Amino acid sequence: MFIPIHIGIADVIDILVVAVLLYTATAWLKRTRAAFIIRGIFILAAFYIVVRYLDLQLTAWIFQGFIAIFLIIIVVIFQEELRQIFERIAVWGLGTGEARPLRSDTADILVRTVSDLAKDKIGALIVVQGKDPIARHIMGGIELEGKVSEPLVKSIFDPHSPGHDGAVLVEQDRISRFAAHLPLSKDNRQLVNVGTRHSAALGLAELSDAFCIVVSEEKGKISVARDSRLRQANGVQELASWLQKFLQQKYPSPERRRISISLLRENWVAKVATFFLAVGLWYVLVPGSKPVEATYRLPIEVLNLPADYRLEEVQPSEVSATFTGPSRAFYFFDPSKLKVIIDASVPNLGRRTFRISEQNIRHPKDLTLQQVNPSTLRISVRKASGDEGSRG
Repeated sequence: MFIPIHIGIADVIDILVVAVLLYTATAWLKRTRAAFIIRGIFILAAFYIVVRYLDLQLTAWIFQGFIAIFLIIIVVIFQEELRQIFERIAVWGLGTGEARPLRSDTADILVRTVSDLAKDKIGALIVVQGKDPIARHIMGGIELEGKVSEPLVKSIFDPHSPGHDGAVLVEQDRISRFAAHLPLSKDNRQLVNVGTRHSAALGLAELSDAFCIVVSEEKGKISVARDSRLRQANGVQELASWLQKFLQQKYPSPERRRISISLLRENWVAKVATFFLAVGLWYVLVPGSKPVEATYRLPIEVLNLPADYRLEEVQPSEVSATFTGPSRAFYFFDPSKLKVIIDASVPNLGRRTFRISEQNIRHPKDLTLQQVNPSTLRISVRKASGDEGSRG
């Protein structure tokens, strides 16, 4: 059924806001382990649309009955991601508490210090905070609030130092805490042949946008955990490049913040997909909520006529039925499947009059039968003769 659409400025803004929110949520979840689950949810949603289109009523009814359960399951599965989203909303809304970027000289100090620690095969774990709050993921540790310097970092990770096994947290240009404990990752695929420091770095990178640097105590190798990935750096130059790229992405300069054609081209497939998804949601939910009235011509079908009776005539042969309901109820609705069902299991000889009610017409539960014209019909039957019965 075609439904006329009237789009105003407010509707365009509404669609763009939803598209931005969908793209942001998709990009956020893409870097987490929940990305695979998101695909499963989209597959189930597509399957439900096909079920509604094919009018598989029992299957659709089962899906609708489990919607509330699915919502609870989604909340349980994505509780960590939802917490992160609400934390970011709180930071943006209050405008305070957000980490500031490292100065270039502080970044250089970190790179040089990590290089020296790797040469001496001294284990280290340094966390450079991004924009996500990480306080609730950190356990223990000692507050320091000291300016980042080579002697300070080396003294913390000295094997004889009591806090050398923990993590150092770098916020802006200061070490806010050392000897801190981070959550451990359970991604065994990435943690093959690595130690606890790597597991802790990856664990925090799975829960936040922090940049975690690890120095292996046994091999003197440098690794970086970021966006749920653990990678080994091929030398100090690559570490410096990764750190610089991280700072540029998290804290772009004013010139880079301007919207440009290159920004629109980046991930354009995902952006186009989320835009059309937002349009589809708007089409289903907004115009779809408006009441619609539609009238159809319905054929008559007589069922359960005894074998020894013969149907001669149905007057009228079809009726006009008017339905009302939200316009979304008509999207996957096939009017050709509508018909008036008459149960003639106990007919009288000659003519019989039937009153048509809502029970005689099978239709989607979201629609309401308003009127049937005419409201009665007559069928004419007669008893079949013996010859007709034998021939039948």
